[in-house]
Amino acid sequence: MNTVLRISTALILMGTTPLFAQSESKEQLVVPLTDPGKPGSLDIGLINGFIHITGYSGKDVIIDASTRSTNRTDDRNTGSGGMRRISTNNALDISAEEKNNRVRVSASSHQKPVNLTIRLPQRFSLKISTVNEGDITVENVNGEMEINNVNGPIELTNIGGSVVANTINGDLKATFREVSPNAPMAFSTLNGRVDVTFPASVKANVKLKSDRGDIFSDFDIDVDKNQPKATRSAQSGMYRVTVEDWVYGKINNGGPEVMMKSMQGSIYVRKAK
Repeated sequence: MNTVLRISTALILMGTTPLFAQSESKEQLVVPLTDPGKPGSLDIGLINGFIHITGYSGKDVIIDASTRSTNRTDDRNTGSGGMRRISTNNALDISAEEKNNRVRVSASSHQKPVNLTIRLPQRFSLKISTVNEGDITVENVNGEMEINNVNGPIELTNIGGSVVANTINGDLKATFREVSPNAPMAFSTLNGRVDVTFPASVKANVKLKSDRGDIFSDFDIDVDKNQPKATRSAQSGMYRVTVEDWVYGKINNGGPEVMMKSMQGSIYVRKAK
């Protein structure tokens, strides 16, 4: 099955509204899957806006989209004689394409935020990102996740599978109910803290670094005492020696690598109670 859904709306504003008027457009897309009994994948990239995803027991992917714009109307409109001002820059343009349980969502979010609230089956892989004016949240989803934000936090709750997540300005928090046994993971932020909770039985080789913060854990991490590690690189006939201040260790005798890094915040590696 190859399903394509597209919605484009334009809002009409009254020209007599003083100074600024806020208008909001909302739409919903319901995307059926080719094979609802099998796992799916979702791909979204926004410039402005938030992405909130929740896993549920249904079979379809349900996308609720909204946008809010501020439109200036001033004394130049007083001569309109009661005519309506038709705005051309408040359209909500969103489309979704499905093929073999792979769903790709596109939204025109360059000039204004487009906020997406999505419900989908729990067994779903995610590749999602946003840049400005929004956070990313994921709840009750099990799959491979690649999540990127620039100016906002990332929060993952009651998830399963594996995660590679990065944000620049914001906290990064994740709580796992189960972990893929052989998948490496990475969590990083520049300005914020990294706070990850794993099941008590998780097996991992951890690689941790906080430039201006501390590292905390209630796991009994077997820390590698052979530190610091130094690397040499040659350039223009000279050698540069760089001392790495990563903390290396093993949880439950080790497993796939889990990297966590923050420049301006602390790192928390928690054991689920």
